[in-house]
Amino acid sequence: MYDPRYASHHLAGGLQTLALPAAMEDFESHFYDQTLDHFNYLAESYVTFHQRYVVNSKHWGGPGAPIFAYLGAEAPLTHNFSAAGSFIIDIAPSFNALLVYIEHRYYGDSIPFGSWEEVLRNSSTLGYMNSQQAIADYAEIILHIKERFNASDSPVIVVGGSYGGMLATWFRLKYPHLAIGALASSAPILYFDDITPHDAYVNAVTKDFRDASETCYQTIKKSWAEIDEIASKPDGLYASAAQYNAPPSYPVTQVCTAIDGSGPNNDTLGPIFAGVVAYYGDMPCYINEPTNNKPSETYGGWDWQTCSEMVIPIGYGNDTMFGSEEAFNLTKFSNECREKYGVAPRPHWVTTYYGGHSIKMVLKRFGSNIIFSNGLKDPYSRGGVLENISDSIHAIYTANGSHCLDLQASNVTDPEWLIAQRKEEIHIVHDWLTTYYKDLQAV
Repeated sequence: MYDPRYASHHLAGGLQTLALPAAMEDFESHFYDQTLDHFNYLAESYVTFHQRYVVNSKHWGGPGAPIFAYLGAEAPLTHNFSAAGSFIIDIAPSFNALLVYIEHRYYGDSIPFGSWEEVLRNSSTLGYMNSQQAIADYAEIILHIKERFNASDSPVIVVGGSYGGMLATWFRLKYPHLAIGALASSAPILYFDDITPHDAYVNAVTKDFRDASETCYQTIKKSWAEIDEIASKPDGLYASAAQYNAPPSYPVTQVCTAIDGSGPNNDTLGPIFAGVVAYYGDMPCYINEPTNNKPSETYGGWDWQTCSEMVIPIGYGNDTMFGSEEAFNLTKFSNECREKYGVAPRPHWVTTYYGGHSIKMVLKRFGSNIIFSNGLKDPYSRGGVLENISDSIHAIYTANGSHCLDLQASNVTDPEWLIAQRKEEIHIVHDWLTTYYKDLQAV
């Protein structure tokens, strides 16, 4: 289900295309011959494709030293990587860690069947694109890395943000023999079924703007009738600003400052346009160009994933900044997916396969060594784990943090609360490793 008043269900936005600030010569790109289907023994299951992974061994202490594995999400790994994986680069020297970044199947250079166009031909080629296959891919590559580097005793910490954070959580639960811990940033593992209220995301966006300025909130709320009338809806600007409302720029504040400062007049859309300019910058034209109906693997891939297993039900009520109520309609959503792909979503499969209901009781009994980090300015935090579950499953959140902010590179402008959040995460990872090495010596 999509409405342009809020961003699409694409979790990671621009944050999953990893940007590595360190010298590129420190990173080596490799391809692994990956199994197409890990869960069947049909002849076609044994087909392989090239899956990309990137390694940085600059600070690695050698066999036995830790491995930090960043689990790619719904976007390619590129040489112009985004900031979302830079945290482990910052901390690698202090841990003598080997860094591994693994590209998610069907994204970037890791596309089975040769090309994205070929993949889109039918649901039989798309059918191998799901989270279960993805984390099985990661398991194979981690084992390959450990063998290649003679690192059988090296402890692995998996790291991911947004959808990648969900994968890191699920990897730790499904493959505890391969990863001793997981850092899951902004991972809405509870935004399935009815575990989280469907309007929680949009309520959080509304709160972010209302906290920034009541006048701004009221202006935006009034604007929808006029915007609907002239059919010129901004595509997810407000949700994106709220989701990535990060220091030092704080986009929500920028947008509201522009809206509030546009001057007194009777024109509702004038202040809204000022907010658009504040967010996108001064451009000759702000009209959305018509699409050619050929989605990239980033957005087309995530669209398939949400139409198959990753059904995140987002709706909104009357008390938000987005006008009239529109609840999530599973029947409508399913029909749209059938029309696009010829298959219906399985809305309850994620919670069946990974869990989610009664999460505190389940993880307390069966889980360990997971950090759930969130920033409450991020609307997806409403579907995250926000309370400690046990002595080894930690919820670390900040009141002013945004989506995957803690995984970005440190900066001189970082506020103290962000510095403290990262320090706490580092301390917990250090404790995991200390315990692991003690246990290893006792064997």
